[in-house]
Amino acid sequence: MKRFERVPSTSAVLAQRLTGAFGTHAAGTAARKRERGAPHMENDTSGKRPQASISTRHGDAGVTRLGGGAQISKADARVEAYGAIDELNTLIGLARTLCDDAQVCDDIRAIQRELFAVGSAISTKPESKNPVPDITKEMVGRLDALVERMEAEPGILRDWSIPGEFTGSATFDVARAVCRRAERAAVRYVTGGGAVQPTVLEYLNRLSDVLWLCARVIEARNGIDARLRDEAHAGPPWSRAW
Repeated sequence: MKRFERVPSTSAVLAQRLTGAFGTHAAGTAARKRERGAPHMENDTSGKRPQASISTRHGDAGVTRLGGGAQISKADARVEAYGAIDELNTLIGLARTLCDDAQVCDDIRAIQRELFAVGSAISTKPESKNPVPDITKEMVGRLDALVERMEAEPGILRDWSIPGEFTGSATFDVARAVCRRAERAAVRYVTGGGAVQPTVLEYLNRLSDVLWLCARVIEARNGIDARLRDEAHAGPPWSRAW
């Protein structure tokens, strides 16, 4: 009896050809990217997924990508706003490393995690493939609760203060000023036609209060007198003391 060899199906042949073509195309694409200086995957023999370099070179021409992939100029007001929040987060981290108060450090670290969402809420367009993080009223409420708790601290200053009287509080004063700048950048973005959740501005406004109070709590707990007001400038709290 004559034996017949099995003939591959049309779909199998097509799949094989497509696989070969895709492999060739992928190799060529990777080579072209390397020629252009684009990021590439490092060789990895560990069996784990290779990691891309953090240096993409995509921003060399003054552009960046928003959450979801849209390209935008680094001079755009949106980039300035969420970039200021990134700067704020790093400075808060520095303040935390210089702080010996465990309670303040725990409160601040939780806020740092939330700031990633706040920045992303500005950097992500509503039509993006990635959802815009929801900055909730509950998040703002937690900051309100911190304000109330810190204002009840025994001996806390409730008037103008001089920054720099104590190492543990000085960086929180700087962070508070940067937070105000981040808030102003977000407001400029909104007044220029940008759209963000109202709670983003509420969060930044409240956070600057929290950061100022962090500095005052640290000073109170360490017996530091950072009052600006002296005997020559008597008056009610928050009146001119200079």
